[in-house]
Amino acid sequence: MYIMRQLFFSYLALAVILFCTSCSSQQYQVLFQKKNAISDTSSQKNAVTVKYYRIQPQDILQIRNLQDDRFIVNQTPVNLNTNTGMANDGQTFQVKEDGTITMPDIGTINVLGMTRIEAQKLVEDSYRKVLLKDPIIDLKIVNLKVTLLGEVKDQGNFPLIKDKTTLVELIGQAGGLTDKANEKNVKIIRGTEKNPKVIQIDLGDLQSINDPASVLQSGDIIYIAQNKRAARSNNLQNFSIILQPALILLNTLLIIFTLTRR
Repeated sequence: MYIMRQLFFSYLALAVILFCTSCSSQQYQVLFQKKNAISDTSSQKNAVTVKYYRIQPQDILQIRNLQDDRFIVNQTPVNLNTNTGMANDGQTFQVKEDGTITMPDIGTINVLGMTRIEAQKLVEDSYRKVLLKDPIIDLKIVNLKVTLLGEVKDQGNFPLIKDKTTLVELIGQAGGLTDKANEKNVKIIRGTEKNPKVIQIDLGDLQSINDPASVLQSGDIIYIAQNKRAARSNNLQNFSIILQPALILLNTLLIIFTLTRR
């Protein structure tokens, strides 16, 4: 009888350990939950959306002449990432370390620190002076992107081509939320590596559509966690899966004990 009690308590301890293990295995479902990652909306005062983004070295510019495609266009367009829906018309130019790009017919121009609109006007003026009467230039910064993780149907990196892309638009591009998503607590991680800020958006609130914080910036990480019901369901399922070997082990020990008592 003493041995039976020992086996029972051993099994109980094993079950508790397995339960804790099953809970910890779900930690990947609750990223960015540390308490010192405080929600902060003050960073919106200095928000740098795509419209106001200043061109930096290594940025990639896609430029085309809408008036005459014989100029500033590739015969075989360059597509930087076929999986992200990036525009594939026009010719791409990478900004050099000194902030310049070298373009057909007009040579080298400096676009460092300019917004998209300012750089577009500079290219138009440059071509107007040396080649085209009334150029209509379209310029995009095609390397700007955000990362979407969590309970959406299509996770990954998404390019920011428009001057203004909202959180709702991005989720739509990703196929929408899954049925496990916690739409009331969507996190946008924004800022520098040394000083990240966490912005919380409640998509259950209609006013969130007009929230300035929901206008995405390059480098944003958007994370949508599971809702409590889905998390509990996963924990119970994992516990059940892990518990089965423990039950088999207990039955084996009981059989061995019974046989040795004969």
